[in-house]
Amino acid sequence: MNHLLLYCRPGFEKECGAEVQDKATKLEVFGFPRLKVNTGYVVFECYQDGDADKLVKKLNFKELIFARQMVAVSPLLEDLDPEDRISPLMEYADKLPLCGDLRVEMPDTNDAKELSKFCRKFTVPLRQALRKKGVLLAKEHKKKPVAHVCFVSPGCCFIGYSLPNNNSSFFMGIPRLRFPADAPSRSTLKLEEAFHVFIPKAEWEERLAPGMWAVDLGACPGGWTYQLVQRSMFVHAIDNGQMAQSLMDTGQVKHHEVDGFKFEPPRKNISWLVCDMIEKPARVSQLMGQWLIAGWTKETIFNLKLPMNRRYEEVKEDIANLKQFLFDNGVKFELQAKHLYHDREEVTVHIRRTNGN
Repeated sequence: MNHLLLYCRPGFEKECGAEVQDKATKLEVFGFPRLKVNTGYVVFECYQDGDADKLVKKLNFKELIFARQMVAVSPLLEDLDPEDRISPLMEYADKLPLCGDLRVEMPDTNDAKELSKFCRKFTVPLRQALRKKGVLLAKEHKKKPVAHVCFVSPGCCFIGYSLPNNNSSFFMGIPRLRFPADAPSRSTLKLEEAFHVFIPKAEWEERLAPGMWAVDLGACPGGWTYQLVQRSMFVHAIDNGQMAQSLMDTGQVKHHEVDGFKFEPPRKNISWLVCDMIEKPARVSQLMGQWLIAGWTKETIFNLKLPMNRRYEEVKEDIANLKQFLFDNGVKFELQAKHLYHDREEVTVHIRRTNGN
């Protein structure tokens, strides 16, 4: 295959396309992105047949900021017969590896969401046809490739596959979260999604453990603090505004009405630093670096607010500068960054210190 399909947030197709071209070129895979604004997806067309297969193996999905999913696909199949959409798909099914799961999806746009009911119904006969063809196992197998069919309109779709160790495990690349009725703000879903995306579920018990101390910079009214309190952590909430009384009543929150850029934890026992302050991204990333270098926290999740223009260039530059800052000061770390589903004009970054000093 020589087409790579990437899902993204509508309106961020240019950033997604620029990023995949940048990273593919570094892997010496050459091509160009095909995109239309507000469609919620990008197709990177490789010049050489088989290069899309190479990219789904070698292009690290975790390093892609703006892509929600990455799939090697056929060219767009158009004008499918409403009476028989399956036969044209079977013509391309031979190009799929043996798969252990099937997802019939659509881009995350209002127009495409109207296809959701059809996609659910279409999954059953398509699954049967793929099994009969011998490209889909009779039982779901999480370690095998995932077959994807993405409908961009009722008669147009892509068919392809992703690899389980290099894709998003979520349908459409979106964790399905429910807004808690007692949370102070919808921003709480940003941090919850970040936990799902950045931290393996098997490690939650150790890394998001009850009794830990956390700091929330720019906490008011407490959307992110809420997530920490729900996990039985104790929180220093830093904001000149008022915190939700329901959080203060838990006895797990200490509210400090001070500038987040000047706060220093009274004890160096902080496991988590979280930050959703509305500040210039370069300034926020510098502050996160200072906390990590000082050893004031083990892990941090923070948002970088994006400018109207040069969004990919801005976040790329800020992350590169932060990495260099940490390198220069001897901090070993793991870093991930993602434009999450619940993000808007921002990118969420996670950093974990991997050295103890």
